[in-house]
Amino acid sequence: MRIKIALGTLALSTLFPTAALATNGYFSHGYGAISMGMAGAGSALSQDSMAASTNPAGMAFVGNRIDGGIEVFSPRREYSVEGPLSPPPAFSLQPGTYESSKNGFVIPHFGFNRQLSDTTAFGVSVFANGGMNTDYSGENGGAFYGGRTGVNLEQLFIAPTVAWEFADNQAIGISPIIAYQRFAAEGLQSFAPFSSDADALSNNGTDDAWGYGYQIGWQGEITDTLRGGVSWRNIVKMGEFDKYRGLFAEQGDFDIPQMFNAGIAWSGVQNHWFLLDIQHIRYSEINSVGNPVMPITPGSLGTDDGAGFGWDDMTIVKLGWQWQQTPGHAWRAGVSYGENPISDEDVLFNILAPGVQEWHFTGGFTHNFSDNLELSGMAFFSPTKEVSGPNPLAPNQTISLEMYQVGASASLGWNF
Repeated sequence: MRIKIALGTLALSTLFPTAALATNGYFSHGYGAISMGMAGAGSALSQDSMAASTNPAGMAFVGNRIDGGIEVFSPRREYSVEGPLSPPPAFSLQPGTYESSKNGFVIPHFGFNRQLSDTTAFGVSVFANGGMNTDYSGENGGAFYGGRTGVNLEQLFIAPTVAWEFADNQAIGISPIIAYQRFAAEGLQSFAPFSSDADALSNNGTDDAWGYGYQIGWQGEITDTLRGGVSWRNIVKMGEFDKYRGLFAEQGDFDIPQMFNAGIAWSGVQNHWFLLDIQHIRYSEINSVGNPVMPITPGSLGTDDGAGFGWDDMTIVKLGWQWQQTPGHAWRAGVSYGENPISDEDVLFNILAPGVQEWHFTGGFTHNFSDNLELSGMAFFSPTKEVSGPNPLAPNQTISLEMYQVGASASLGWNF
């Protein structure tokens, strides 16, 4: 049995991105090149077998097809410290500006869908969150005086899906979610006095965990030119990161927050679709993510009420547009906005996870080579966002987090 689990984990690891900070907190702004080309909109209009990542009911409308592709992703992140060094017990950081290395990443996706009958479809969508990643050099002792410093979180989702068209152009769907994640941290030894288990705080290599949840949704036609869709994913309960039980709240717990999606798609202009989606991610419900950094007290890291990253919930509004220029070629564009989840009082820990992005601008296309084969592509830009606040352990210092992102994705779709 252990051999089977080990082989399965090895196979899944080949599908993982080399992690990076994704765009809405640590969730991707969309899944699959078609949706991502419209800023992640698509709750009400599904067009490929990645549909279950947003709304499992959409699998009822995409037909028999296979999709697979990759995203090339480049987040450029840095932090700056201004203000003098203070003697202990203050925890001052070295003044200056420091950039995270490893700025190029590859994130894969895969989907399959098959119509079992005129009203029922079964499919599988495999997708990833880039997670949180930073890697700062050991310059000036490292970010927290522990040498090379950073974290690496990766998450993979497997969503087998059943969708049922219970009436004409009305469908519901459900996806049991199988999740796998892994995490590593280094350079955090200086926080040992604050940890409930200093041996499980930093530099313990990669730990991993499995978890399970589900996602349900509805998608359907409201009028001849208007479609709607809603979906909800529960908190995905994950196994604990035992190697980092002295870092994350609740002894290494790192569940995946619940998520809501709702959207409409309007086709009142010939050959054009206009999409509006609203997504809500409940980061604050996960203690290891949502607990505030302060107060951080001796022995508190890793306890139920231990410090987290202080992330707030995110609500993201996504606008998408698609133009079917010819029967074989479509163009897409999109824009999304969600207020970043990091407040100025929580900047210290978020040197490790500066998920501050708010705006995303996207474009994309699909070209059909034949009735069966199509190529979709997209590119996006997320402009520079900065968050500044005091160092809570040395209030005479100011910490600034800054990041911008660019990326592109390509996907092949095969209809059969």
